[in-house]
Amino acid sequence: MSDPSLAVAVRAARNAAAIVTDAAQDLRRLPAFSTGHGEIVSAAEKEAEDAIRSTLKAAFPEHAFAGADAAAGAGPDSSWRWIVHAIDGTANFGHGYPHYAISIALARGSDVTHAVVLDPLRNELFTATKARGAFANGVALRVSACTMLERGLVGTAVPWRESPKLSAYLPLFASVARRCAGIRRGGSAALDLAYVAAGRLDGFWSVSLNWRDVAAGALLVREAGGRVGDFAGGEDSLRVGGMIAAAPGVFHALREAIDAAL
Repeated sequence: MSDPSLAVAVRAARNAAAIVTDAAQDLRRLPAFSTGHGEIVSAAEKEAEDAIRSTLKAAFPEHAFAGADAAAGAGPDSSWRWIVHAIDGTANFGHGYPHYAISIALARGSDVTHAVVLDPLRNELFTATKARGAFANGVALRVSACTMLERGLVGTAVPWRESPKLSAYLPLFASVARRCAGIRRGGSAALDLAYVAAGRLDGFWSVSLNWRDVAAGALLVREAGGRVGDFAGGEDSLRVGGMIAAAPGVFHALREAIDAAL
């Protein structure tokens, strides 16, 4: 791995994965829904983020950092910024549901240049560098060749039950469900977007994610030949609440299905 920024990001992700994997073993030893579950999840997420932060800052002390306890743009005055989600899919992690990931992205201004999404359960490492492609465990990725939304499998992120966006989301869900072959809600946007990049999903949409949820995954999709945009027709999905990521053959149809319900 010749790119030094990507190599450090991968090392940081693997350091975090070791912590997350150990915590997952601890969760399995406790009765389901015990009070200790929440404490283990919170401690694991903090420890994993601290491990990522220390690894990144040791290599790039001048870079800024954005994670669970830091708003985007916080940190040293630098044009470079790391966007981190130590456990993307914490509810899944806490319940032992095997769909969560470590997500790390590097951005210069609003331009994401490097991405790492690591599935610690399957030891599946997704990486991307701007203009150099996307890979899974070193094998080049390519988005789906699907050209009909009616045959497409589409991922989504459902707003949490008290979110003000939930009522606006449900008509979109119904509209897309009528037009596609199926909808999947994995619970980890980073992995869902990685699956779009790998051609396992033909598209993905969300109304409620923030930058740290999608920064790495969006670059994976773009570098695998897919498209990422917002509901209004723009390409800068990272600055608005709604995003669409899809193979080129279904991107417009997915946007039209969403637009029909807006």
